[in-house]
Amino acid sequence: MAKAVKRRYDNSRREAQTRATRADVITAARQLFVVRGYHATTIDAVADAATTPLATVYRLFGSKRGILSAVLDVSFGGDDEPIAFRDRPAVQAAMAEPDPGVLLDAFARICRELLDRSAPIQHVLASAATTDDEAADLLATTRRQRLLGQSRVVQALADRDALAEGLAEKEAADVVYTLMSPEVHRILTVERGWRPDRYERWLATALRALLLPAATKGRRSSRRSGSASSAAAKGRATR
Repeated sequence: MAKAVKRRYDNSRREAQTRATRADVITAARQLFVVRGYHATTIDAVADAATTPLATVYRLFGSKRGILSAVLDVSFGGDDEPIAFRDRPAVQAAMAEPDPGVLLDAFARICRELLDRSAPIQHVLASAATTDDEAADLLATTRRQRLLGQSRVVQALADRDALAEGLAEKEAADVVYTLMSPEVHRILTVERGWRPDRYERWLATALRALLLPAATKGRRSSRRSGSASSAAAKGRATR
């Protein structure tokens, strides 16, 4: 008599359902955090907005800090895929770019897209951190991770011998950390009303000006001045 073949348990449907539920909670929490603020948003309110049982929210996230952390992760990456930011295709492609200026342009775009998604919730976190110890701890962790990730941009320039003369890697990392910060992004796009594409152009220009060697900047500026001289000559010829 043939032995019965045991079927392997397929839990893909359950995993998909759990993932969908997590996404619903994260979407609802993000909206509540941004509109109401971190302190005024309760886990009960998040559960109600996501039409998810309160026990399920606790099981998936553990705490309000866990919910905020998940919202941040999705905002940074743009999705809930378990892929580290440095391993994402756009970052990998930028890191592989041989031209230092083009590399910085690519990271200006990456930074713009990331901050377009995450700046509002990062502002929520920074505001909450002033009075909440858990939020302050999460903010400190987020900032350490940002410094580590952005320092890799500087390392990529150093590997190409493309840092400005006399500019130490630590100082260059501080420059990148400041220019790519959510605080500067908020000043320009919220307080001053810049459009995202204008912010991206400014960031790329600032990064090139402050990080790349003078010779590189000289070649760019000489081309501009040459064009200007040519235009002026044409203008005089037509007078």
